[in-house]
Amino acid sequence: MLLLLLASLALAANDSIVIRVNQVGYLPSAPKVAVACALDSAATLAPFVVRDQAGRAVTKPRTARAAGAFGPCAQTWRLDFSSLKSPGRYTIDAGAVHSPPVTIGAHVYDGAADTLLHYMREQRSGWNPFFRDSVHKLDGYVIDDSGRVVKFLPVSGGWADASDYLQYVATSATATYDMLAAYRDYPRAFADAFAANGLPGANHTADVLDEARHGIEWLLRMFPSDTELYNQLADDRDHRYFDLPTNDSSDYGWGKGKQRPIYPCTGRPQGIFKYKNRSTGMASTAGKFASAFALAARLLGPGNDSLARVLRHKATAAYVLGQDHPGVCQTAPGTAPYFYEEDNWTDDMELAAAELYALTRESHYLKDALRYARQEPVTPWMGADTARHYEWYPWYNAGHYSAWRSASARERTTMADFYRRGLDAVARRAQNGFRVGIPFIWCSNDLMVSFATQAFLYRRMTGDARFREYEQAALDWLFGTNPWGTSMIIGYPNGGTWPHDPHSAIAPQFGPQALTGGLVDGPVYRSIFSNLKGIALHHADAFAPFNTGFIVYHDDIGDYSTNEPIMDGTANFTYLLAALAASRRMR
Repeated sequence: MLLLLLASLALAANDSIVIRVNQVGYLPSAPKVAVACALDSAATLAPFVVRDQAGRAVTKPRTARAAGAFGPCAQTWRLDFSSLKSPGRYTIDAGAVHSPPVTIGAHVYDGAADTLLHYMREQRSGWNPFFRDSVHKLDGYVIDDSGRVVKFLPVSGGWADASDYLQYVATSATATYDMLAAYRDYPRAFADAFAANGLPGANHTADVLDEARHGIEWLLRMFPSDTELYNQLADDRDHRYFDLPTNDSSDYGWGKGKQRPIYPCTGRPQGIFKYKNRSTGMASTAGKFASAFALAARLLGPGNDSLARVLRHKATAAYVLGQDHPGVCQTAPGTAPYFYEEDNWTDDMELAAAELYALTRESHYLKDALRYARQEPVTPWMGADTARHYEWYPWYNAGHYSAWRSASARERTTMADFYRRGLDAVARRAQNGFRVGIPFIWCSNDLMVSFATQAFLYRRMTGDARFREYEQAALDWLFGTNPWGTSMIIGYPNGGTWPHDPHSAIAPQFGPQALTGGLVDGPVYRSIFSNLKGIALHHADAFAPFNTGFIVYHDDIGDYSTNEPIMDGTANFTYLLAALAASRRMR
């Protein structure tokens, strides 16, 4: 296979040492650090130089900084070439060890956020522009706690959550908000190359707004009245079949490919089979609805007064439900014990209140936001060794930044300090060669994106660059500065190393490029990989030499824990990539 060849070529340079770089590239003023990984503890690294395309040395020989062991790397070294700011294409040579090509330029991230939108369009339910057909048209039947049908509710639309076809408000509302926020802050980072239905063709609207509106339309269907709130569409009976969405064979008791169940927010534990979640309220879901609607009212409302009124009303109504029903509304498990175990909700209500204040300028909302902020100053996974699946979600608290945008100088200092405390907790765990300190739980790439985003926002809020090295290291990790030397985005960068065998029914039939832009789950602790049900690698491990440590990653369709693209993580990444494209003089 291609990856097996790449891995063997990478090791051929010097038996046991490889140099890992950010394959997308580096902004001229950004930190630039490659990481050398030795699989042999006795290996040594020669001084390194950076050479241009003509082979000329553009730096003097430098001694790399030894940084200890990490995962499969018996030794690591940090090769810092931050002083090189001239645009161009280079290689890093350390004796007989050579890096992949390295690009420096002000435009290296141009179009990156739009690339991720390709995957979002491919994930659409209802009309799907990739298949040029409608999928899951019969959604769905509202069910009660026993699984009995209560009524039919037309909710076709939204996005499939991953390579299965379940749909959750928790992830969909967060994804919608992330894309809206990316446009709010960096509108010039996005192009207009696709119509609202996702087919090629400009429509005088940024593509990211078209995609966010697709999400908003589904969220409106999942909140049909002021007291009728729904959280989930389908359950893990979906997993019995591994087929295309256009011929989904899942049967929920009403026939293959027919209606799917809709789970309401009830404020109590749910699960119609052996397993149940631990839901205690509605606020986690209601808050996510409210923040997405409030920001959408500001960005999608101009020129459409009726939509603006609906979104404003829905944002307010969802917020009231969250106030009246504090607690978490977790996703419902089916026949397996896995579900999104979200245990925090004040962050969702903080963001909702902050966005409602930005929309209405009613002071009580800002007071609420600041009160909720103090109840969870630091997102709890930050500094932790592990966490349950989606236990603390969203992965960073966008509410702190939203409240900071409107708060007094004193409160701004408080919000920034909350971010600093979380970043510091992660950085203390990151004293390794790759400078990464997240826990490698399921969807670790989501945590990596979120850490980098929070660090970027902290710099924007304060001008304090104390976490700049760690912020850049998290970004670099996602694009190849990791033990496996792979980008974690399918199809990106073009010509780089990226997942070619993702866990997906679509990729084997249409090629991995069909999923271009999708962020895969990312590496997990070996203990997690070993204990998940239903994982079986389908071919020889191309990264076997680099899967000997405490974390593993497999570019293999059989590994849903590390190589499945995820909708919410992809949308989450649009914000940071838009910022990188727009902030070309980042320091």
